[in-house]
Amino acid sequence: MSSNVSTGSSSPNRWVIAVAAFCMQLALGAVYAWSVFLTPVMKAYGMAKFPSNFTFSVALLAIGIIAGFGGYFNSRFGPRAIATVGGILYGAGIFLAGLAPNLPMLYLTYGIIGGIGIGLGYIVALAMLIKWFPDRRGFITGLAVAGFGAGAALTGPIAANYMLKPLGLGTTLNILGIVYLVIVVVAAQFFRRAPDGYAPPGWTPVVKPQEVRTTRDFDLREALTSPRWYVLWLTLALNVTAGAALISVASPLAVDFTKVAAGVASTLVITISIFNGAGRLFWGWISDFIGRPFTFLSLFVIQIIMFLLLPSVGNFAILFIPASLIGLCYGGGFGTMPAFAADLFGPKNAGTIYGAMLTAWSAGGILGPLLIAGMDTRTALYVIAGIMLVSCALPFIARALGPQEARSIEVVAGEGLATPPQ
Repeated sequence: MSSNVSTGSSSPNRWVIAVAAFCMQLALGAVYAWSVFLTPVMKAYGMAKFPSNFTFSVALLAIGIIAGFGGYFNSRFGPRAIATVGGILYGAGIFLAGLAPNLPMLYLTYGIIGGIGIGLGYIVALAMLIKWFPDRRGFITGLAVAGFGAGAALTGPIAANYMLKPLGLGTTLNILGIVYLVIVVVAAQFFRRAPDGYAPPGWTPVVKPQEVRTTRDFDLREALTSPRWYVLWLTLALNVTAGAALISVASPLAVDFTKVAAGVASTLVITISIFNGAGRLFWGWISDFIGRPFTFLSLFVIQIIMFLLLPSVGNFAILFIPASLIGLCYGGGFGTMPAFAADLFGPKNAGTIYGAMLTAWSAGGILGPLLIAGMDTRTALYVIAGIMLVSCALPFIARALGPQEARSIEVVAGEGLATPPQ
């Protein structure tokens, strides 16, 4: 039987699968509305900003660590089963967070249990869609995680304006946990595994001049023995550090810098979330044209400028400009890196390889929020600008360390290429 049998009429509609994945990611991405909950958490448990904000870091740590295992579980049990389990854990974790009697229990429920559920669902969508869309690799990985970035744009204003004040922190988390569980589990039922070697009807792979792609598929062990995997890991970790730092304190930062009320400041969270989601799709799409290394260079240069400008902003309306662009670049890293990893290591095991790479999400998710909470905010913003400056060389180092077979493809770029061997 042909490896492209899935292109026939019996195959599920891959765009239906993509839409389901996007809806699931909207629910999972609500974790980025954390800054709306930060002040209520501080008041509820009588704790300072640093230990309260650590809840968000714990969640990102759990997401990043479990994503590596999620890639393996996805390969073994299939995307529908793993996404369903992820939805149950995520919803249960947030629901139980509403009952947490102290901060350590909040770390366990919201951070660890909820984070594990998010990590499982997040990586499943990427691993699945990369195989369904070999013709639109950058675009589809951007779309797959665009919902994740935009999720807080829905949760943030609803929680801040209609739930937290009248219902309180506990009841709000109870309700949201139930809603998240239902959305993710229902969406997961549409997921299907793409057949090996799937290609859309009539599509022949053609590599553009700026692209570097391997002609074979690496397994996780081979990837982890390659220096380029660690360079990609560091590239993602530093981009996450910058974005997570701002996201974790967006609402209180707006209050501090511009003296607006907390309810008004929540609109900044919404805006960052929208641009976070849009950046995943936009930069993923752009990377198909200008290449992954130049895409990451663009992300880092924009963030250098924006983080240098942020400390001097005292007007709430103006604050939206740098904050939105940082959100756009933060999302762009997640929209571009899955395709970058698939370019250099092949699409077959991309879910497992990129899943392991998401430990960079954990590292950046811990470092960023702790950095900005552990020192004067304005000083921290300048430090982050310096980190972005150092990061500019990394994507080109990864490209230079690319496999020999990938460099050979670049030489013949523009010619019609046969489907890479599986």
